[in-house]
Amino acid sequence: MDDDLSAGPAAPRRVVLDAGGRAPLRPSARAAFVEALDQGWADPRRLHAEGRRARALLDGAREAIAGALGARTQDVDLAGSHTAALHAAVLMVARGRRRVGADVVTSAVERAAVLHAADFVTQRSAGEHVTVPVDRSGAVDPDALAAALRAPGVALAALQHANGEVGTLQPLDAVHAAARAAGVPLLVDAGASVGHVPTGSSWDVLAADPGDWGGPGGLGVLVTRTGVRRAPDWPQDEDRWFPGGVSVPAALAAAVALQDAVAAAREEDQRLRPLVDTIRATVAARVPDVDVVGDPVHRLPHVLTFSCLYVDGEAIVSELDRHGFAVGSGSACSSSTLEPSHVLAAMGALTQGNVRVALHHATTAQDVTDFLAVLPGVVAELRASLGVV
Repeated sequence: MDDDLSAGPAAPRRVVLDAGGRAPLRPSARAAFVEALDQGWADPRRLHAEGRRARALLDGAREAIAGALGARTQDVDLAGSHTAALHAAVLMVARGRRRVGADVVTSAVERAAVLHAADFVTQRSAGEHVTVPVDRSGAVDPDALAAALRAPGVALAALQHANGEVGTLQPLDAVHAAARAAGVPLLVDAGASVGHVPTGSSWDVLAADPGDWGGPGGLGVLVTRTGVRRAPDWPQDEDRWFPGGVSVPAALAAAVALQDAVAAAREEDQRLRPLVDTIRATVAARVPDVDVVGDPVHRLPHVLTFSCLYVDGEAIVSELDRHGFAVGSGSACSSSTLEPSHVLAAMGALTQGNVRVALHHATTAQDVTDFLAVLPGVVAELRASLGVV
């Protein structure tokens, strides 16, 4: 039998367009991780030479991350995940400021981890979780949030730097100024923006996600500025803030990936932003009954979401996957459940037939061209199967 015939049809080329929160590992991060497996395998709390070497690598990783974020090394803590960092931030600041009050203020489009943690701490302490609405683009009204902050008994406010689902940047400078005036610390979830756009200094507590900038998963970053009262809300441990510590190789790889991402951010912005603009324009022109959401200008350079009427998001994801394209659907922080996006619902946007795209450092213009060549036909075929013309 001919070898070419026996091999069967070639598998479709895989194009990953779902890098939000877990981008492909950068080559430099992979090299650092492998090297650290040999050099930093020991417990960094041990006093022998191997332990001291691991401690030096861990401290170097924290110093590099702090430098990239414009923070002090001693203010940087490493968690087991981005979710763990967000949960800890809400819990420990709320507990540290429990004498001030028990209320937590958030926007309606925060990551589910923040919303759930705010519900948890306010319900436990008989406080109120105040949710501030957003406009059609997904941006919060800074005046409305400022008014919520001026109420008595607010322990903490939380506002994302940018939404990882629709890409919209939030008015952090105005909100942080209002939080300062009210004496309320501001937690900023920068999990979707660090490594892509400058984060600035308008925050008191900052959470970041190495998996999003091309570092390894299973790690989170939390930075707490001096002066923010916090208290651990879990059993005593040698590592006060994140008991058990983190993987030294993962920490080193995350630091190296962040340095690379920050160094290339301007160039990547100029490369990826036009690709997203192309997707926005093409989808709006070639897919009928579609809602392309998010601010078209004040946004992340690599993220967008659109929703297609008359068809299910899960069906679109599955069919695109069959054609070799990996995209997301539903909320970026809970897409495995394929529940309607709370972000889109808060924006008053269409939640049906949702497709979320997040480009990354290895995405090419050809990837986008190929995706746009397939997408309209996929949506049309799925609608036709449902009897929708």
